Amino acid sequence: MARFLMVYLGGNPPSTPEEGQAHFKKYKEWLESLGDAVVSPANPLKNTHRVSAAGGVNTGSQSTMSGYTIVESDTIEAAIKMAQSCPFLEIGGTMEVSELVPMSM
Repeated sequence: MARFLMVYLGGNPPSTPEEGQAHFKKYKEWLESLGDAVVSPANPLKNTHRVSAAGGVNTGSQSTMSGYTIVESDTIEAAIKMAQSCPFLEIGGTMEVSELVPMSM
């Protein structure tokens, strides 16, 4: 089985704590519905810094990436189908699904 990276992009944060709790509940239920396919479930990002080849460091991100999930699936089509049912899409976010390439080190 291949592994796929689901990247969360954009989205509108909940405007109240109650909305946040309701969204988190949907997200947990979605992850549970994926069962053993989930390898690394919830990986939100914060405190992003950009590092340049010249050695410069800047705070903030040039992307709208807010987190990721890693799943296992037989095909990218099956991984996309998983992403299409994610409640993150309900809050105005989009997702990118990419196959991870195994590398031996």
